[in-house]
Amino acid sequence: MARVKHQDRDAFSILVDRHLDSIYQFAHRHTRDAHTAEDVAQETFLRVWTKAATWRPGRVRVTTWLHKIAHNLCIDLHRRQRPQAELDEQLVDDGQTAPEDVSENERLAAALDNALRALPERQRTALMLCQRQNMSNPQAAQVLGISVDAVESLLARARRTLRVALRDYRVNGNA
Repeated sequence: MARVKHQDRDAFSILVDRHLDSIYQFAHRHTRDAHTAEDVAQETFLRVWTKAATWRPGRVRVTTWLHKIAHNLCIDLHRRQRPQAELDEQLVDDGQTAPEDVSENERLAAALDNALRALPERQRTALMLCQRQNMSNPQAAQVLGISVDAVESLLARARRTLRVALRDYRVNGNA
């Protein structure tokens, strides 16, 4: 990052190579759209290039900073798209359901996807950062700009909500 701060293109290329996939996956889980996730990932690295001088070594890890930028972009995007999404939901025909022969695994995956989508944004983000991005609670707290206790609370509420939403899919007492 020190070299990127001095506009070293080779160092920036290495940074992108190391972290692009992780940022794309994070954005894809937020946006659920490959093209939008690509845009978020590209914008994240564009901001890294233009704002590299604001990164402070020792204060925050590079991966945490990258995820914070991507998270903010996803939140901004969500806020801009909310009115259109609400209109789209009103136009969807509820009578269109999956075929009867959908496997139990596909039903579980769909139920999990719906349950995750129904979580409040901060709970879903905390869960994604800790479970999917393998961040520690302190790292997730930095990305979200909240305390570690608040992250732990968000995770507990998210897990509790998911347990309730997926209780019909439990096998031998496990979700």
